[in-house]
Amino acid sequence: MPSPPVRPRPARPLRVHTVLYDGVEEQDFAGHIEVFGIVGEEHLVQSFVTADGTRRVTTSAGMEIVCRDAWSPRSADVVVVPGGGYGEGSGLQREIRRGTLPRALAAARRDGLVMGAVCTGTMLLSAAGLTTGRRCTTHHIAQEELRSQGGRVVGGRVVDDGDLVTCGGVTSGIDLGIWLIERFFGPGTALYAEEILEYQRRGIVNTA
Repeated sequence: MPSPPVRPRPARPLRVHTVLYDGVEEQDFAGHIEVFGIVGEEHLVQSFVTADGTRRVTTSAGMEIVCRDAWSPRSADVVVVPGGGYGEGSGLQREIRRGTLPRALAAARRDGLVMGAVCTGTMLLSAAGLTTGRRCTTHHIAQEELRSQGGRVVGGRVVDDGDLVTCGGVTSGIDLGIWLIERFFGPGTALYAEEILEYQRRGIVNTA
């Protein structure tokens, strides 16, 4: 497999932390994880993290994933929060009620950090107060709630509001990953990822 045509970046790789929690949806994190892996570790390093530190997470389908890296958003360039279903009994609802992850996300915000979310993961950013007055989106079943909490819900499969990048439901996480690759590494790398995945991006990217 040929190397992707990555445009020059600073010497160190881009650092992406994907936040997991019990009940997280597999496809909500698998999409962008697969995309980012195409870039190669010399350009992009990925970590699974939890707000509770290193531990084992059980996904919505019962898959167990060991998160070995510490919660350290100050060492990340991008933090991505996947969804965990929606409504009563969902992993998402449990995390919002528990409050640990929303508080950790609120405290993580700083200049230079891009916060991203896939599907209902945007509702965790909303619970952290990070979407108030910001252009954003989520799965269509949660958009009205997101709007009622102060988010400026706009059209687009991916919505880029600078340091806040969100996307719609489930498979749109692939599109979010490809868009972030385009932002950081250029359109040639994004097209390369589409070719490797045999995937064509859908809908639009709504940019600020």
